[in-house]
Amino acid sequence: QVQLVESGGGLVQAGGSLRLSCAASRSILVSNHMAWYHQAPGKQRELVASINSGGLAYDTDSVKGRFTIARDNAKNTVYLQTNSLKREDTAVYYCGADYNGMDNWGKGTLVTVSS
Repeated sequence: QVQLVESGGGLVQAGGSLRLSCAASRSILVSNHMAWYHQAPGKQRELVASINSGGLAYDTDSVKGRFTIARDNAKNTVYLQTNSLKREDTAVYYCGADYNGMDNWGKGTLVTVSS
């Protein structure tokens, strides 16, 4: 089991920015891919962005141009830079990682966007 620890969430005004971090207990170089998901109150968890072992990134349409996923292999950390935040971005943000076909999850970090 790989431990993932998210940080960087908080309260921010609409239009603001936050940088979320996900620190892994195992080298992310051996992960198949890592991703950020969010789960708003009363809704299902949804993919926000992912990045594979080769550094190829994918963003969902709802965050394209506003959020950027990146990885620092030396620090075993994946980041999600969130800009131009909207109220509808309010959610718990989870880090997920695929190691050898097994999914691992962090406990999440709460992002609250106020108007």
